[in-house]
Order: sequence, then structure tokens, then C-alpha cells
Amino acid sequence: MVVKLQRPILVGGLGLSFSLWMLQSWHDSIVQVGEFGLLSALAVGGGLWLFQQNRPKDSLEQLDGMLVDRATGESAISIAEAVINQLAQEAENHLALETLREQVAQLLLELDRQEIKVAVTGGKSVGKSTLIQVLQNVETRNLVSLQETAPLFREVSDNSDAAILAEVGKSDFVLFLTNGDLTDSEFQTLQQLKAANQPTILVFNKQDQYLTDESASIFSQLKQRMQGNVVATAASPIAIKVRKHEADGSVQEWMEQPAPAIQQLTQQLDQVLAQQGQRLVWLTTIRKAGLLKAEAKNWLNGTRRDRATPIIEQYQWIAAAAAFANPVPALDILATAAINAQMVMDLGNIYQQKFSLEQAQTVAGTMGSLMLKLGLVELSTKAISTVLKSNAVTFVAGGVVQGVSAAYLTRVAGLSLVEYFQQQEIAIDSGTGLNLENLRQTLQKVFGQNQQIGFLQGFVKQGMKRLLPEVQQVELVTTQKAVG
Repeated sequence: MVVKLQRPILVGGLGLSFSLWMLQSWHDSIVQVGEFGLLSALAVGGGLWLFQQNRPKDSLEQLDGMLVDRATGESAISIAEAVINQLAQEAENHLALETLREQVAQLLLELDRQEIKVAVTGGKSVGKSTLIQVLQNVETRNLVSLQETAPLFREVSDNSDAAILAEVGKSDFVLFLTNGDLTDSEFQTLQQLKAANQPTILVFNKQDQYLTDESASIFSQLKQRMQGNVVATAASPIAIKVRKHEADGSVQEWMEQPAPAIQQLTQQLDQVLAQQGQRLVWLTTIRKAGLLKAEAKNWLNGTRRDRATPIIEQYQWIAAAAAFANPVPALDILATAAINAQMVMDLGNIYQQKFSLEQAQTVAGTMGSLMLKLGLVELSTKAISTVLKSNAVTFVAGGVVQGVSAAYLTRVAGLSLVEYFQQQEIAIDSGTGLNLENLRQTLQKVFGQNQQIGFLQGFVKQGMKRLLPEVQQVELVTTQKAVG
């Protein structure tokens, strides 16, 4: 196998002096790396993320602790548009671009929307339809649109609840109905809405179906669990029997339908919409812009991953060749770390993370150190040796173990960097240095994903084909049959 080394880092890195330097670098502290990406620069001064860090307990009071105005909404749209423009720059003919740009244009119109969209949601048979009918007949709400969702918490195996909540997220305000004390599923869903900065009122409907003391107890428990934002209603009260005694001694009986008991809800809803209506629209626009940015970023990450994958594969086999040619146990991981430095620079260029030579060497050394501390080097070598032994190769060509191990660790390092870069750009919180804890977790996650026996067997076969000449492989098979 012939491998051309045209990069200065690779040529120097495979030498003993660079390997010894890399070993020393693992004991040094991590240095600051370059600025992380386009999105960090755009987010500075935008203020979008201030409101995400401040989550008051009361969802109706959330807006008071958030930076929610038209400028914040415009900033959120600009950030989403910047990601879309980056996608257009890196993949100008991407199929999603037209739709993404249409959504940006729609968001700009959303900033001036006057109609308030209220989602009415909850489980099955909690009275959503009836409540909407009653609310539509009360007073005049020309600028309010009430939208019922499909029932949550159905016993189905699909992701229907997630889809319903995604639709709820497009509304400005949520009325979440329950007809008793909260189930765990209801509570968790309310927490999700709160975490997404979705202003919500919890509606205890059908309260009239309980005895007075029971109803009061349930209402108190709901207020305690939700820290307020709970109203009790009876959108369709149970009919009551009326008995009238006539002068002649006869008795007349009939069923009478009480008026809906929704005054507390209408008062609170009117107050919120009157005082916070415009800010609710802006908050929804900000939330939609964040979702649009995430969608565009997913497309961008997919494009970048398509470019990163062949680079990782290129360096994994370069590392394999280096370790196979010098099968010294103490040097195979060092050669891998040296090669990883150039891979760091190449992957950084794809993900808009500009590293200097020194920074790339530090990142590569840090990843090598983490792999050693986490025991990934030993684990991978044992796993690969086990697979190779089943092919009767290790005792015939011992360098294959180090070669395939070096390739495998380089692959894990490359995939971990890709996932780390993606996480940092989406979060826009990377600052100017590596987050070692996040990197450690990412390494462990990626290593676990690539430990399946089926993958290892296929990877070992690829390594054997690249490291051993075809004639030698045939001889090995013949020897194995003869020994058998």
C-alpha cells in the first residue's frame, strides 16, 4: 500500500521527535482555540438568548423577565437567515433553500400580526371542543383565534404527541385542559411548554363533576404544583333537576342546564391578551425563528458531514498505514494523535472553526489524552484483537492490530469532532476554548456508537484489505485452512 504524505504536519508528526512532543503535550493544559463560528458573532448584542436564561416560575409572568420586543424578533430572524445564507454558500443548489427562504419572509410578516392564536390542548375527553364553543360565544374576540389540537396521551406507538406539541408551539398562548389532578404525562408536558417559553394557563375543567370539597382540594393541588396559572371551569355543567310544588299539591320536575362557569378564565385571558398581546406575537416569532434556524442548521450539518466523512476516512487509513509500518505499541497512538492534528485543521475548515497549527496540535493531543484516560485505546485494541483472532491473522501479521486500532481511534476522533462542532454552533455558547467535559462526553458517546460487533467486523475487513497485499491475504486463508 502506498500512502502519499504531502502535508508538513503528517511528515513531521510521524517522526519520533514529534511523537515525543505530542506525548509531552498531553500533560499540558488546554490552550484557547479560535473563535467558534458565524453564529457566535451574529448573536453578540442580539439579546436573543437572554430570555432563555431567565425562566420565572409563573408562565404568565415569564414575559416580564424576558427581553421580548420587535428588535429581538428581528435579531432572531436575522440569525436564522444567516444560517440559511451559509447553507446557500456551501450548497447553492440545496433543495431546501427555497422553502427556508419563504419561511424567513413569512416570519418578517409575523412581526406585525394582529391576530392572537390560542391553542386549546389536553388529553382525551377533557372538554376542549365545548370550551372553544363557549369562548367563541362570549363577548367579542375578533382578533383571537381558538385552535383545538388532537388529543394528547393516546396509546399509540408513533410520535403523535410530539407532532401535536410542535403545532402548539406555533400558537401565541396555550389553554391546557385537565379534568382532575395532573397525571405524570400531563405534568411533563406542561414542563416542556414552560421550558419552551410558551405562556400557558392550566384549566381545571369539569370541576362540577366533583363534590365541593374534592374540587377545592384538586384545585389547591394544581395551584401548588404549577405555582399559579390555574383556573377552574365548567364549560358544560351537569344538568340539575328542578322540582316545583304547585298549589294543588302536584309536583313538576325538569332538568335545567346551568350556564357555563368560565368567568375566571375569561377574565384572566382578557387581561393577558390586552396587556401582553403584541409581546406574545413577538415571542412566537422568536420561537419560530429558533426552530427555523435549527432546521437550516440540520441541513447545513448534513452538507458538512457529507464533506467531512471522506476526510475522516482518508486520515483513518493514513493512521493505519503509519502504525502498521511501525508496529511499536508505544508509538501507534502517538502517530494517531499527530495525524489527528492535520485532521483537526481540515475538519475545522469545514465547520468554520479556524485553528492555527499550534491549536490543532493541542486539540489533537487533548483528544489523545482523553482517549487514554477513558480507556478507549485499551478497549478498542482488545475488541479489534478479538475480531482478528477469529480470522487467525493476529499471530501471522501482528502489525495489523496496531494499524486497525490506529484507524479506528482516528475515526472515533474525527466523528467526535464533527459532533462536537455541531453542538457548539447550535448552542452558540462555545466561547473561545474547548469544553473538555462536553468533548469527553462526545467521545464516549461516539465510541459507544461504533462498538457494535457488526461494525467492527466490517471495519477490520476493510483494514486487512488496505494493510495486507492481496497475495498475503490469500496465503493467510490457505494457512488457516491447513491449520484447521
